[in-house]
Amino acid sequence: MKHPPHDLPVYRALTGPDDAAFCRRVSEALALGYEVHGSPAATFDGHQVILVQAIIWPGTKGHSPGTAR
Repeated sequence: MKHPPHDLPVYRALTGPDDAAFCRRVSEALALGYEVHGSPAATFDGHQVILVQAIIWPGTKGHSPGTAR
């Protein structure tokens, strides 16, 4: 598949509390075909740990708008 399904963007940053629901969202994106892009980041909002994980559609790494593929 050349483009992500369901009209999803090629780059996504998934965020949420460090819980099973967040892990499921990342797992679902990986099952669709996305790849992890970089390491996850974590912060504490005073109540809970919040995570962010960047994901990218395969074949788009290193591509930015306006550059040739």
